[in-house]
Amino acid sequence: MPRIAVIDKELCKPDKCNYECVRFCPINKSGRNKAIEIGEDGKPIIYEHVCTGCGICVKKCPFHAIYIENLPEEVEEKLVHRYGENGFALYGLPVPKPGIVTGIIGRNGAGKSTSLKILSGKLRPNLGKKEASWDEVLRKFRGTELYNYLKALKDNKLRVAYKPQYIAEVQRLLRGTVRQLLEKVDERGISKDLIESLNLRNILDRDVRKLSGGELQKLLIALVLSKDMDVYAFDEPAAYLDVKERVNMARAIKNFIPPNRYVLIIEHDLAILDYVSDIIHIVYGVPGVYGIVSQPYSTRAGINHYIRGYLPSENMRIRDKPIRFESPEAREKVLPTEKYLEWPKLVKRFKNFELEVEPGEIRRSEIIGVLGPNGIGKTTFIKILAGIIKPDNIELNIPQLRLSYKPQYVTPQMFRGVSTVREALKKIRSDALDTSSWFYTEVVRRLGLNKLLDKEIKNLSGGELQKLAVALALGKEADLYLFDEPSAFLDVEERLAVGDAIKHIVEANNAAAFVVDHDLVMIDLITHRIMVFTGEPGKRGHAYPPMGLREGMNLFLKELGITFRRDPETGRPRVNKEGSRLDRIQKASGEYYYTLPVRE
Repeated sequence: MPRIAVIDKELCKPDKCNYECVRFCPINKSGRNKAIEIGEDGKPIIYEHVCTGCGICVKKCPFHAIYIENLPEEVEEKLVHRYGENGFALYGLPVPKPGIVTGIIGRNGAGKSTSLKILSGKLRPNLGKKEASWDEVLRKFRGTELYNYLKALKDNKLRVAYKPQYIAEVQRLLRGTVRQLLEKVDERGISKDLIESLNLRNILDRDVRKLSGGELQKLLIALVLSKDMDVYAFDEPAAYLDVKERVNMARAIKNFIPPNRYVLIIEHDLAILDYVSDIIHIVYGVPGVYGIVSQPYSTRAGINHYIRGYLPSENMRIRDKPIRFESPEAREKVLPTEKYLEWPKLVKRFKNFELEVEPGEIRRSEIIGVLGPNGIGKTTFIKILAGIIKPDNIELNIPQLRLSYKPQYVTPQMFRGVSTVREALKKIRSDALDTSSWFYTEVVRRLGLNKLLDKEIKNLSGGELQKLAVALALGKEADLYLFDEPSAFLDVEERLAVGDAIKHIVEANNAAAFVVDHDLVMIDLITHRIMVFTGEPGKRGHAYPPMGLREGMNLFLKELGITFRRDPETGRPRVNKEGSRLDRIQKASGEYYYTLPVRE
């Protein structure tokens, strides 16, 4: 497998060094072709076809801006797009098919959004050059399934509706109320149906610039679906949505798109992707360096391959170990009976909202998942446990437990006293940057924070801030860990890494944890019991005491009207298609959540 050196341009500071990477490169010294030289912008450029990945430049760089990556064999002929010299490279593209929902899954920064932009006509592939003509692009894809699609795209014969990943950028361009926008773009006469399906009635007269993230997400999905298009493309449509809204969104995509249209969807929630997709493309590689698009797989097979970390068609190992789903019954059998923390009935009233929490307890070494719609009081409950909010009905006396709290919303202002990611990690624990430590391997490296060490916190993106906040919460020695939406903005790999880390820390420290999240696969993966919050969002919330996963999920999923089965190969939870044989059988028996694998 070829090895090359990669430069992180954000960390590279040529004005503060003497270009040791260029001076000490053995290939440069040999007098043959240069492997690394200074570019027009004053920053070094590495030539991949010459570099041998010897690692000398890595050791010489004082800013840790250069690192070694392995590249799969024989991918250059599949190069579709490159963002400049030494920039990110995308190899291959997903293959859209009419009447089929094509799901795309993979790491953040691996090229999923680039693929979607190309297939939506928003980005012309350059084939690794500064620029490529459409004729060159079509010649490259002649004889493939993509040729006719790309030719129709080039000839403007495909009309495309595109829901972007970063919805805040769209919000700045929109004007008017939700009702006005829906009426303006509705080409199919289905706006009233979409309003009911996506629960938009309460915000119809709201100015679009005053919508929350979840409200804006639902509006943009409705706007895309209301158009009469040939291609419907969705980039992370479940972001900002709670579980119920995610299911409603997936139903809308399945039910409202006309037949024989192309549908493309990028999604990190495995349950939702499983529910809505017909085929899956896996994008693997090194985030920020290169991405490779896999062959298409059936939805079940593709997600199972992703969980195992091995793609058979490519004969490619994409993860060093598989993800294992342990049965809830097995988890409950080994759960200690020692009560770690108890709370009485809790009541908290705000101006327009009231929360009532039934008495309950958490046991030592236990992880409790917290499920419910947005605006139902989950965060309020976590803040009560953290001592940030006081209940109205009682003086809550919590034992002197060491707490580690990851809040729902993360801002740069939270990280007082440190300016870089490196400083923040070293402050929280001494072995954070010890490459032989468990924390570095399973948290820092798996979340990609090792590549952000010298980046200033004020310049981190929302996803990078989230990863840092999760890592700091995990790195703190505590008796009780409180995580409010730790999977937000994270890709599947990062979510699974966070879940594994939470399990490891709770077990190793003999501690306990509450995890509020909307990703049912992650909740299923790590929790022993769950708390279900019901009520009317924004007005009143009621929290049941912790209950077994089977009992709690049945209560929660019955309200959503969906059923889950377990995959017989991986044990992961899978959403049943509505009206399918298994869906009807489980609803009739009251088993909305099978805890044992079901033969397909």
